[in-house]
This record gives sequence, C-alpha cells and structure tokens, in this order.
Amino acid sequence: MYSEDNLYDLAELFKIFGDSSRIRILFSLFDGEMNVSDISESLGMTQSAVSHQLRILKTSKLVAARREGKNMFYSLADEHVRTIIDQGLEHVTEDD
Repeated sequence: MYSEDNLYDLAELFKIFGDSSRIRILFSLFDGEMNVSDISESLGMTQSAVSHQLRILKTSKLVAARREGKNMFYSLADEHVRTIIDQGLEHVTEDD
C-alpha cells in the first residue's frame, strides 16, 4: 500500500494537469525546448501568462529550464511527462 504522502503527491500532480493552458504548454514542448517568447507566440498567450504557468510546471518537476546567456529555455523534465499526457489523451479519445 502507498503512504498518505505518496497519495497526496499524486493528487497534487493530477491537479497540475487540470489546467488546459499548462497542457497546451506541455504539448508545445513535445518537439523540444523553447523560450517564453516562442511558447507565447505559438499558443497566442501573453508572455506573463506563459511565465506564470511555467513556474508552476517547473515547481512540479514537469518542466526543466536551462539558461543560455540572458535567455531561459524550457523542456519537458523527462519522458514520464510525455507518457502521462499520451496515455491521458488515448483514454479520452478511445471512443472516437
């Protein structure tokens, strides 16, 4: 059996996936790393909104960041993120 802490952390993880803006950002990172400007342009979101969501995704260890000069580049933290999204998408589209 899993500990209460593990179950709480799992519930918190799924809360992060409960926002369509964050899902859109994660999908945009499927093809590789991007900076805030590129993400905001591709999704039609403000840079401020993207930065806010990236902060949440990074805190939740779903997104990694690296600095290159003055620019920050973001990418999926690992393949687990892609797997979770792919399996969720497969689940919601299986009756289509």
